[in-house]
Amino acid sequence: MNEDASNTVAADARQPVRRALLSVSDKTGIVEFATQLAALGVELLSTGGTARALAGAGLKVTEVADYTGFPEIMDGRVKTLHPRVHGALLGRLPTDAAVMSEHGIRPIDLLVVNLYPFTSTVARAGCTYEEAVEDIDIGGPAMLRAAAKNHARVAVVVEPEDYAGLLEALRAGGTLEADRRRLAQKTYAHTARYDTAVSAWLSSQLESPATEAMPATLTLSYRKLADLRYGENPHQRGAYYLDPAAEGASVARARQLQGKDLSYNNIADADTALECARQFAEPACVIVKHANPCGAAVAADARSAYLAAYRTDPTSAFGGVIAFNRPLDAQTAAQILANQFVEVIIAPEASAEALALTAAKQNVRVLVTGPLPAGLVGGLEVKSVGGGLLVQDRDVLPIRRADLRVVSARTPSDAEYADLEFAWAIAHFVKSNALVFAKDGATLAVGAGQMSRIDSCRIATLKAAEAGLSLSGAALASDAFFPFRDGLDLAAKSGISSVIQPGGSLRDAEVIAAADEHRLAMVYTGLRHFRH
Repeated sequence: MNEDASNTVAADARQPVRRALLSVSDKTGIVEFATQLAALGVELLSTGGTARALAGAGLKVTEVADYTGFPEIMDGRVKTLHPRVHGALLGRLPTDAAVMSEHGIRPIDLLVVNLYPFTSTVARAGCTYEEAVEDIDIGGPAMLRAAAKNHARVAVVVEPEDYAGLLEALRAGGTLEADRRRLAQKTYAHTARYDTAVSAWLSSQLESPATEAMPATLTLSYRKLADLRYGENPHQRGAYYLDPAAEGASVARARQLQGKDLSYNNIADADTALECARQFAEPACVIVKHANPCGAAVAADARSAYLAAYRTDPTSAFGGVIAFNRPLDAQTAAQILANQFVEVIIAPEASAEALALTAAKQNVRVLVTGPLPAGLVGGLEVKSVGGGLLVQDRDVLPIRRADLRVVSARTPSDAEYADLEFAWAIAHFVKSNALVFAKDGATLAVGAGQMSRIDSCRIATLKAAEAGLSLSGAALASDAFFPFRDGLDLAAKSGISSVIQPGGSLRDAEVIAAADEHRLAMVYTGLRHFRH
């Protein structure tokens, strides 16, 4: 055992790698990495498909079964669960040198493993319960935990992005203690995410009554994307995390093409804007300021949608976040820059011409999401409270025209129905108490976040007047019922023609009577859209 030094080395001393075990599902860069290891004189051990890939590239590699002297059994279920593997990873030197020598255990100094793609397996259409269970990795997590525990001697890698840095360290003589600690922490985070994914899937397979649909134990695992300059305010720390299990277009998975770093508030507003814009099939634009849409519209193209959204409240749009569900083109970019200061623009794509224009404004961040299918995205929504978390399903239940119940004497026209449906969709993203006035596929005024519904109405009508917009013939959406008729009376004075609301107040009859007195068409959704 004289090839190895003590398990305890000085923090600034480099630990060499003489033997490495490589067994990966994600084979990105593994052949190139192994080639460089071999060039440095590292002995390579491997299993299954990884061993075949390395041997196919002409590398000398020892199968783990040959190293342990025990074959893979049970269709590969048992291959690395062996004392010569785990002893090689866990062995402390010189403490365990004698027992390792007695049993022919040669130390492994580097472990490169990533786990079976369980989340991809269970997301595949037609995946059976048995197939999912078979894709739960056992040997991989066991090796990773062993190597990470013994990071005083062993370096462990779970992601291809760490290959280059490790090779650089080995060329300098070996890994430093700080490197191995960092890799060990990353490894335990990796296995925690994996266990969380398995636990969540198993929980979803349990038959539970509707009242017990939420998991009894909620385990969350997120990967940090970036440290932020600060949180909501400069005295608060902030960071940005990704849910590795969440797929599809989102703010978290968007690519930033230009502009300075995103702030905490930028990200929160961009999420609201994007999720609101993506619910429309037509070209849509949503402008968000301080967590609320201050303008939204659908139109024939992105520029027209932006202009209609911007006219709702040009004052609030200043310094806002703008989202599109269509690519950002040069005409639209030029119009935005001519009209206002904007913090963030997010769209599925951006043309080179548009980017050339926005690049002239160094403070403008431009994000692209890739394809953005219409429709709201489900999943769980988590909010921290003192000492715990609140968890709920995302509010994604759509309303169809057939679901609407006419409660007024007058039935809405087709044009009014279209305005009501649009206003209701926007109200979904406005903080309660929320009132949205809209007509012809565009907002005219938004009242948000007030303690009373009538105050939201006063603010919205005042905003419309300041912007020089008439509310005559507009639709009004209320995220919750009118507790009294006063809010509806005030809105009726502005000239609205139709109302959409959940209904359910003790004074519904009084509110319906008010709608009929003002000859308003009013429909009930039976569905509330509180957003706090």
